[in-house]
Amino acid sequence: MMNYVQAAEAPSRNTGAIKIYDAAEAFPGMRAAGQVAAACLDMIAGEVREGVTTARLDDLARQFAFDHGTLPACVGYRGYRHTLCTSLNHVVCHGIPGDRVLRSGDILNIDVTVIKDGWHGDTSRMYGVGEVPRKAERLMDITYEAMMRGLAAVKPGATLGDLGHAIQSYAESERVSVVREFCGHGVGRIFHDAPNILHFGKPGHGEELKPGMMFTVEPMLNLGSPGVKVLSDGWTAVTKDKSLSAQYEHSVGVTETGVEIFTASPAGLHTPHKRA
Repeated sequence: MMNYVQAAEAPSRNTGAIKIYDAAEAFPGMRAAGQVAAACLDMIAGEVREGVTTARLDDLARQFAFDHGTLPACVGYRGYRHTLCTSLNHVVCHGIPGDRVLRSGDILNIDVTVIKDGWHGDTSRMYGVGEVPRKAERLMDITYEAMMRGLAAVKPGATLGDLGHAIQSYAESERVSVVREFCGHGVGRIFHDAPNILHFGKPGHGEELKPGMMFTVEPMLNLGSPGVKVLSDGWTAVTKDKSLSAQYEHSVGVTETGVEIFTASPAGLHTPHKRA
């Protein structure tokens, strides 16, 4: 089992221990960062349309981050050069913005993280382009609902296994598969921290959730098999069977009674298929 440590006493790096933050000190900063990230995705909703390149979306997001007094966390992170990850169709995560032009029927995950006053706001959302096939809409619906069921399991005394089981049991009941190779993570002053947040699991297993923990919940679900491979660019992860994949992500904190979502959409555009 992992150790827990008070964040104020811990090194400013991932030591493998789970940081417990003082909610009065940390949650306001996380709300502020999370709301800029979520507002960025709200802005992007009006720009996701046929003929637009993913590089254009990346440029818009970078400028939005700067205009709102934040820094794009991904720029320079482990050599990554972009503000967004843009994952199209069978791309599971970490798709790189570029010259790809959006076409009717595409589905697109956009993942953004901003840093505001040292706090990280990390969130992602699905978008449909033009006329989206029903199977793709259904996958987005299921993925969003799976994330929300996972979040509903978050409360003091619950376990990470409870969270993962809530996601896995719902997803598999809807005949879609849960990606195992990628997971959520602790977040706060550090971009990627302990613990890993698996989107599958057994009730009662894993670390106990305690007030002051902060992390992301970001299930990736595939229409086909759960298998994933990473392309030669070292970033882009795709489904092995070329089936469609979808993902949603929120940054959250464990409260005394449940969970607070830091990255809820200010414009109410967080649910599937919402448009600006």
